[in-house]
Amino acid sequence: MMNTMRVERIARELLDTLDRAGSIQSIAERYPGFGWDEAYRVGAALLERRRARGERAIGRKIGFTNRNIWAEYGATAPIWGTVYDRTVVYAVDGRAEVSLRGAVRPRLEPEIAFKLARSLPPGHSDAATILQHVEWVAASFELVDCHFPDWKFQAAEAVADFSLHWRLVLGTPLAVSGTDLQALGTQLHDCELSLRQNESMVARGTGANALGHPATALAHLADVLARQPEAGPLEAGEVITTGTLTPAMPVRAGETWRSTYEGISLAGLTVVFTGE
Repeated sequence: MMNTMRVERIARELLDTLDRAGSIQSIAERYPGFGWDEAYRVGAALLERRRARGERAIGRKIGFTNRNIWAEYGATAPIWGTVYDRTVVYAVDGRAEVSLRGAVRPRLEPEIAFKLARSLPPGHSDAATILQHVEWVAASFELVDCHFPDWKFQAAEAVADFSLHWRLVLGTPLAVSGTDLQALGTQLHDCELSLRQNESMVARGTGANALGHPATALAHLADVLARQPEAGPLEAGEVITTGTLTPAMPVRAGETWRSTYEGISLAGLTVVFTGE
């Protein structure tokens, strides 16, 4: 049986660490037996604490869907976390300015995000069927952050650490209604992403890097949540970002990052980072 007091103690420590942009010692080393189930209980406790101070959950992030980066982080499976109204930035005409104040070790991940038009139950695998539940798709940048020194952690610790979510920048939505869902499904799988830092090309990726298909990543989360009934299913109106298509790239104030997509009518994103 998991120790409720321990879960609350860890959640309190993590939220304080987030608020002061600090670092935290390994949870697993200090609390023997710390694993996946307890980590998600910490996540639930953090959700309640953030709600209590006025933050509103508006969606989820899925992490570690790109198996190409598993070795770097010691990941063994995808993870998920909560996205809040205070952590989302909506780009205007594909452009946003984001302050890195309050971030500790920020990295940028170019991703594909969805907004649900209706709840998504578990058990789906066909992209076109999954897209029937989607209102729009958009390019996104998730800014992930780590409160463990040198980005060193055990997989369950990443879940407890807000599933590494810090900010989510959403680009111009592409409406799904009225489109050829089979064709859109193919485009989401095959599309090619280019990522630039200032004027330099730094990474490329494809939609297939997100667990084989961004829509498959969405369905995977629905299946996981069905095994975690205390977390709640995916509901209409939620925004879900489906994992990085490239390695996560360190970012600094003063830099401009751009994503462009080929093979799909998805507008890219430009984000300017400041220190204020």
